[in-house]
Amino acid sequence: MSKRTALVVGGTSGIGLATARVLRAGGATVHITGRGQERLGALAVTDAGLVGHRADAGDPDRMRALAEAAGPVDWLILAASGGEGLGAVADLELTMLRRAFEAKFWAHVTTIQAVLPHLAPDGSITLLSAISARAAMPGTAGIAAVNAAVEALVKPLAAELAPIRVNAVSPGLVDTPWWSGLPEDARRDYFARTAAVLPVRHIASAEEVAEVVALAATNTNLTGTVIEADGGARLVPLS
Repeated sequence: MSKRTALVVGGTSGIGLATARVLRAGGATVHITGRGQERLGALAVTDAGLVGHRADAGDPDRMRALAEAAGPVDWLILAASGGEGLGAVADLELTMLRRAFEAKFWAHVTTIQAVLPHLAPDGSITLLSAISARAAMPGTAGIAAVNAAVEALVKPLAAELAPIRVNAVSPGLVDTPWWSGLPEDARRDYFARTAAVLPVRHIASAEEVAEVVALAATNTNLTGTVIEADGGARLVPLS
């Protein structure tokens, strides 16, 4: 991976940060973006090898300028996410659902357009979706639609942008700050109950999923593929 440049959007926490660390350990120059200066400042101390930028993935001018300065970008990884979109469809607040699309789907599309002129000809784009895109869990119709929209980009873009490769990784339950809205006791209880029915018998770490994201980004024979890194969650009923 030496002498390569990666741009990880949403790279200041969770799967994005874990992926940035994997790619950096392999010798790449890794740029990460985040919206919060406090977190970027902390990472400048703990992960001095990562190049941090304060940027909103939904701001095309900022993303374009960042990619131009960092480019050519070999591997673009889109780990931008949001915490909204959950709820029974009868009660789903549509304004909230629109915000969820802005935070993830539109952020992905905006960044792809902005960075594309600065991608290496043999580069790659890797998207992050989630198991909700193809699962049948009550109360997830909104967030499922967001993630399904992200996954729907993969095949047409892989054909349209070739030889640039386009893939996505679809995680299941991952122990990341995404769950911070749940009280600690409730989170531990839910994780324990879910782990007991998963075929792998544990909740994934961000590092486990990051290894799959790095593979999708760097393997030159992968394109047009959504890799399910869900611990077998799709094989069992989840609640």
